[in-house]
Formats: sequence, structure tokens, C-alpha cells
Amino acid sequence: MKLARRIALICVALSLLAVVASAQKDKEPQLRTLHGVVTDKSENPIAGSVVFLKNLRTNAVTSRFTDSDGTYRFSGLDPNADYEVHAEFEGSKSNTRTLSSFDNRKDMILNLKIDRKKS
Repeated sequence: MKLARRIALICVALSLLAVVASAQKDKEPQLRTLHGVVTDKSENPIAGSVVFLKNLRTNAVTSRFTDSDGTYRFSGLDPNADYEVHAEFEGSKSNTRTLSSFDNRKDMILNLKIDRKKS
């Protein structure tokens, strides 16, 4: 009888622990991802451009090079922070775009356009 009672108590305790762990998981903010394509005025992708991402809460700046298709990607972004993003290539710069913490999408696409200087 005592063994059955102990087993029942252990089962109840494990059930409560599972419920608490599940509720805690729902409270954790999901990280965001930002990606897009850097193009010129004619919509041609620009490989090798530098994309800068600034966390406006911490002022930390991260950068990435675009790949051969002009694409970039930043992942693991804090959903409670605002960000600014822009691209640069050979002295030319795109407009600065803002990623707001009020936008609750977890996968953001921001395409950037650079007006290349004519040589």
C-alpha cells in the first residue's frame, strides 16, 4: 500500500514538473531571424557587399558579407530590441531600414537596394 502511494506521488510530481516546464517554455521569447537580398538599382544582386546590423538597445554592430546571390542572414536576434540595417558596397550605401520590436514576426525579410556610383 505504501509503495503504491509513493508511486502515485511520484507520478503527480512528475506531471506537475512537466506542466511547469511547458509553461516556462512558452514564456521564453523566441529569437528572430533577418534575411534578404542586396541589389543594385537594376535589381541585380550584389555579391560581396557588407550588411551592417545595429542593435539600438546595446549599440552593438554586427556585419555580414552577402553571398554570390546577394543574400544575407542574421539569426538569433533579440525580439525585444530594435535594429537598424543597411548595406555598403564600393563606397555606395543603401538606405537604413529599421526592424522594430513591435513587429512580432519571427522571420523578417528586408531587401536592400544600393544605388551604385558610376565610374
